[in-house]
Amino acid sequence: MVGVQQILQEVTSLEGRRFIVVSNRQPFAHVRHGDSIRVEKPPSGLTLALEPIVQATHGTWIASSSGDADAERVDDKGRVTTPPPGVEYDLRRIFLPPRLQQDFYTGFANSTLWPLCHIAYHQPRFEERWWKAFLQANQVFADTVADEVNGDSAIIFVQDFHLAVLPLLLRERCPQAVIAQFWHIPWPNPEAFRICPWRRDLLRGLLGNDLLGFHLPYHCNNFLDTVDRELQVRVDRAGSAVVGGQSRTSVAAFPMSVDYHHIQRASREPAAVREASHLRREYIHNGDRKLVISVERLDYTKGIRERLEAIQRLFERHPEWKRKVDFVHIATPSRTTVRAYRDYAAAVERTVARVNALHGTPDWTPIRPLHIYVEPEKIWHWYQAADVVIVSSLHDGMNLVSKEFVAAAREDAVLLLSEFTGAARSLREAVLINPYATDSFADAIAEALAMPEVERRERMRRLRWRVAHYDIGVWAREILRAIRQREFDAQDPRLSLPPLSPGSLDGSFDAGSGRRGPGQRVLDARRLEATAGPRLTHPHRHGL
Repeated sequence: MVGVQQILQEVTSLEGRRFIVVSNRQPFAHVRHGDSIRVEKPPSGLTLALEPIVQATHGTWIASSSGDADAERVDDKGRVTTPPPGVEYDLRRIFLPPRLQQDFYTGFANSTLWPLCHIAYHQPRFEERWWKAFLQANQVFADTVADEVNGDSAIIFVQDFHLAVLPLLLRERCPQAVIAQFWHIPWPNPEAFRICPWRRDLLRGLLGNDLLGFHLPYHCNNFLDTVDRELQVRVDRAGSAVVGGQSRTSVAAFPMSVDYHHIQRASREPAAVREASHLRREYIHNGDRKLVISVERLDYTKGIRERLEAIQRLFERHPEWKRKVDFVHIATPSRTTVRAYRDYAAAVERTVARVNALHGTPDWTPIRPLHIYVEPEKIWHWYQAADVVIVSSLHDGMNLVSKEFVAAAREDAVLLLSEFTGAARSLREAVLINPYATDSFADAIAEALAMPEVERRERMRRLRWRVAHYDIGVWAREILRAIRQREFDAQDPRLSLPPLSPGSLDGSFDAGSGRRGPGQRVLDARRLEATAGPRLTHPHRHGL
């Protein structure tokens, strides 16, 4: 199986055009530690997955600053002057004023859009000052991107929900550019989305894209239904198109993956194997015990409290596992400026203390929380050490932890995976769980712990086949091919239309008035992920 570099070489060349990734989160930060400055990578599946693509294209990454020493390592344009070893792309940083960053990121992005798009029963807040800050921050990004492109021909690849209106702001300023965006989180159904006062403006912003990608066809359909309800457009279901207004935006599902072969090689280096063995000795002491881990941000959508309740129920329903299993909970503190996250972290700590008090003994602590930042490469050591990994998300666009674990794990390890993750659509050999159903969740943990070795190995073999055959290189190749197809369509005089104007996207429009805006796009959805693993003897693929 070829890796990311080889797969990207199969793609038709960019023909001299620049490849620019734009995201709120940067791929690395400069952080001060005492008298020294270190490079740190964020706990982000998004940046970990995208970095090989930017590397392969020798592109430019534009992102918001996050390190306290970032300003000391850039020129007057915000470009990093001395990239870390091995980095073969340019990073240009945006420095937002603290109050704008607070209202844009902590406010609208994470207290409005994030809960709005996730079914986790956490009510979003709608503050007008947050919305204005969101628009202003997107405008700052637009200014920087336009300056970077400088009228050249480029492919601009925008990432995620933080920059929902950026495509429309770029449409007139970068007329030679192809603009694509990938929405990494779920898109809710129209009834859920319609509570947002600025819903139509967000939709218009996204319709500034030439290509809009989601993880799943289900999210594409939700987006189609939302646009059909909120904007004056005609959705051509038979032709997979939406027609109306003055723009054309292809919409498709691209299930994101990971750099399988890189993770597998790195996790099997002698030093990595030694570190994994050290972790097992340190955390389970007794070789007869099982090691179960979970890895996530400390976020209420990740089902952490539901998992802790299931662990307590495990010991009540299956007391034979007391003193025979150790649970290590690795959770990176996240969005600590958001009160809901601080409250959730405190509730998690109380639940851990309660379970340990009820079932622990003087020489055994059932759950060990590690609420610290762990570098991605070191997380792979944990995957190598684990007998079981649990992913218990209440709602997740994809969840790359599950795929990273498959790439790094031992051949006899087991994956427990929430059925409410996008990854569950393809990783069907995982033990699927409903994190809300505490009793069956506990029983599934017991099933994984007691699973015969032959079954564990066969499940993992099939899971690896799935992730290896649809890794991040295939994901990138399919997106770039879709971009090229979009360009070919645009050259057809029967399809070519003037771009949607961003003139109405400012602080003065009335999003709640019911006023219809322009917006035409074409649905170019296709099945792109291998959805069936190998048979016992012959690998194959088949449709959903």
